[in-house]
Amino acid sequence: MTSSLLWKASFWTLVLATLWLSLVPVDQIPSAFSFWDKAQHALGFAGLGFLGLMAYPHRLPRVMFGLLLLGAGIEVAQWLTGWRQGDWQDWIADCVGLLLGFPAWRLGRSLLVRIST
Repeated sequence: MTSSLLWKASFWTLVLATLWLSLVPVDQIPSAFSFWDKAQHALGFAGLGFLGLMAYPHRLPRVMFGLLLLGAGIEVAQWLTGWRQGDWQDWIADCVGLLLGFPAWRLGRSLLVRIST
C-alpha cells in the first residue's frame, strides 16, 4: 500500500467515524469519547484537517472548505435527528480544529520530507 493510499484510507475512515459519532444517540457513544464537547469537535476536526491535507496536499482549499461544510452539515443533521442537538458553537469548534490541523499538517509534511531525504 502506498503512503498516499494509506493517508486517503485514514482520512476517509476518520470521516466515517466522525459521522457515526456525530449522528448516533448520545447514549450509544463509547464512554472513552466523553469529555468536553467543544474539545471533541476541535480535536476531531484537527485530525480531519491533518489527515485530509496529508491525503490531498495539492487540494488545500477544497479539503478545508469541504471540511467546513461537513461540520456545518453535521450540525444541521443533528438538529434534524430529534435525538441530537445541532449547535453553531460546535461548528465554531470545528473551525478552530481545522485551524489547528493546518500547522500540524505543515509540520508533519516537513518532517516527512526530512526523513525521506
